[in-house]
Amino acid sequence: MNDSTYSASGVDIDAGDRAVELMRGRVAGASRPEVVGGIGGFAGLFRLDTDRWKRPLLASSTDGVGTKLAIAQALDKHDTVGIDLVGMVVDDLVVCGAEPLFLQDYVACGQVVPERIAEIVGGIAAGCELAGCALVGGETAEHPGLMPVDHYDLAGTGVGVVEEDKVLGAELVREGDVVIAMGSSGLHSNGFSLVRHVLLQGARMRLDAIVDELGGPLGEQLLVPTRIYAKDCLSLIEESEVHAFAHVTGGGLAGNLSRVLPPHLSATVDRGTWTPQPIFDLVRGRGRVEPAEMERTFNMGVGMVALVAPADVDRALAVLTARHVPAWVAGVVVPGEGSVTLTGSHPT
Repeated sequence: MNDSTYSASGVDIDAGDRAVELMRGRVAGASRPEVVGGIGGFAGLFRLDTDRWKRPLLASSTDGVGTKLAIAQALDKHDTVGIDLVGMVVDDLVVCGAEPLFLQDYVACGQVVPERIAEIVGGIAAGCELAGCALVGGETAEHPGLMPVDHYDLAGTGVGVVEEDKVLGAELVREGDVVIAMGSSGLHSNGFSLVRHVLLQGARMRLDAIVDELGGPLGEQLLVPTRIYAKDCLSLIEESEVHAFAHVTGGGLAGNLSRVLPPHLSATVDRGTWTPQPIFDLVRGRGRVEPAEMERTFNMGVGMVALVAPADVDRALAVLTARHVPAWVAGVVVPGEGSVTLTGSHPT
């Protein structure tokens, strides 16, 4: 038998074709009326509605899931990390006021297992539906000899649109603006290298271990999908005067909020207004992680913040409550030098 073939080298084209067929049904719901054509083409086509958008600016964002994937691979559970991918991408888009339009994914793996790829992409499609954007295509690449057969990595690029005169950001922020915090679903997709170092290596905890303070298995808690705020933020823009958003990812609340403050203003945020989920206390306690390190690594229970005009605070909170998003007043914008000060301590 001739072993000088692509399949003998570790790349199975037939498996890739089967994966595409398996994912078609899962991707069907992640669409929009502007999508032209379907999945499987060389490029995704999207019609920009010029009747709706008069002076459109296209916004783009690229991100991945990071080492949270190691947890999914260890548990052989692949249907939620795609939601994480979408959240990381689209919630960076909405920060400037952009409506997410479409997303493309990239899956690199050691070996194409069609059922596993379909699970991953099914999660991405589910995330796109939550965000209101279309999944217009992507790429699955098989890397034998470079990646172990059961490993994979994910990345995605999203594109959104915002009217030029409706872009949000630091130039709109005013003294007295109110910081509204939106609760996270947990760790989201940041800080997992530290989580794995502290809990799995240092404390030698098992992913299937039942942790009383978490109310279930450790691995289950670690894989809770990222909350996607895109539709919530767009509703907030429609119903209230929002000046800026900050997506709380790597760098923590202070690090990301400071990115949308002008040089002459600062913000104070009161830790006493919320209690982080138990997973954060588990990481801090088992790893003896300093509070400052926790706050610059993790979202600590806040996944998105909005800077809102004082007169519209009640309306903004009502919008978020109606959309079942945990939200509260956490701070205020004050004169300063573009920094964020965290005051008080979290309730115990």
